[in-house]
Amino acid sequence: MSSSVPGIRSVAVVESAVTWTIMAVIAVANGVLRESVLVSYLGESSAHLASTALLLVSILAITYLFFSYSSMRFTAVELLAIGGLWVVLTVGFEFLVGYVDGVPATETLAQYDVLAGEVWIFVPVTLFVTPLLFGWYLSGGGRFET
Repeated sequence: MSSSVPGIRSVAVVESAVTWTIMAVIAVANGVLRESVLVSYLGESSAHLASTALLLVSILAITYLFFSYSSMRFTAVELLAIGGLWVVLTVGFEFLVGYVDGVPATETLAQYDVLAGEVWIFVPVTLFVTPLLFGWYLSGGGRFET
């Protein structure tokens, strides 16, 4: 099965989209945990940091498991595409939820401002890098499928 994008198999896109969906469910549960438990114990700022760290660890674990158990050998192009897909889906989801909740886009964008002390940018960066990192690592360190 091939996709309309040269060098990227449809099955790689579908499997990675399913994996992203699992990550999205865990991210929503993480947000619920942050708002219902962590904020009352840690305060808003510390709860946000703890929640982001927990989400990053979850992304690392899920990505590792995905590439560990996948029977596919991914190409470097596919791994970059998976990372890009996960970032686009995540940022799109974030803006969609913000729009539905009536949050201005400027407020959603402000979550990416590292200079203002925001740490959310590490989530899309991690989503982009981990497929290439784990795909490379689990393929024996540099031997990608061609």
